[in-house]
Amino acid sequence: MIPPNASLVKYDNPVLVSRNTDKKTPRAKSLKTSPTPPTGTGPVPAPPSKQKLSPVDAKAAQQTDEILNSILPPREWAENGQLWVQQVSSTPATRLDVVNLQEELDRRLQQRQARETGICPVRRELYSQCFDELIRQVTINCAERGLLLLRVRDEIRMTIAAYQTLYESSVAFGMRKALQAEQGKADMEKKIDTLESEKRDLERQVNELKAKCEQIEKRAAEQRQVEEKKHTEEIQFLKRTNQQLKTQLEGIIAPKK
Repeated sequence: MIPPNASLVKYDNPVLVSRNTDKKTPRAKSLKTSPTPPTGTGPVPAPPSKQKLSPVDAKAAQQTDEILNSILPPREWAENGQLWVQQVSSTPATRLDVVNLQEELDRRLQQRQARETGICPVRRELYSQCFDELIRQVTINCAERGLLLLRVRDEIRMTIAAYQTLYESSVAFGMRKALQAEQGKADMEKKIDTLESEKRDLERQVNELKAKCEQIEKRAAEQRQVEEKKHTEEIQFLKRTNQQLKTQLEGIIAPKK
């Protein structure tokens, strides 16, 4: 027989329920156990029946067992066509059991190399099993207190599930934003390349216009120098002509006197 994974929750010895796995039922209480325990490598036989209790005590014990089975359902597994069921133990816990539970928790945390801080699925699983065992111990002594702890456990699990969903949605949101940023980055780089190309074209046009402006200014300066030289020559010519006319006029007037 290959038992399921070991848990910090205390279970009774496995019991052979049926040799046909098709007849498996969800409740171990409703199943009829085999009258004879398995031989060879089979599990340890079921513990002997308890001493006879009064009807009130028997009813209370039955209610406690039902509450325990509802809080921590029996484990079932099949092997070689045989169905095995292992119910949670209804034996009251002693102080030594609590001390052993703490030591076993520390040992498994160290054995499975659970992280001391941060998010660690292994540590969370072991502490969850430890909490279930504490709920089992409390439920045996006081069913109402156990049910209240069950509400606390379910609330914690629901809160953790909500945080996990929120974390996953935030990661997905971050991934979408990152992809949008990458896409926007590509578009922005493309736009930058276009603007740089336009800038180079405008700079080339500016340089061409500057060259044309310099050529125009140079031609205008040359033309201005030519016109100034021509104007100066005309003035000199007019001055010489005026001087010659004055000389001739003076020569004509002088003999008459």
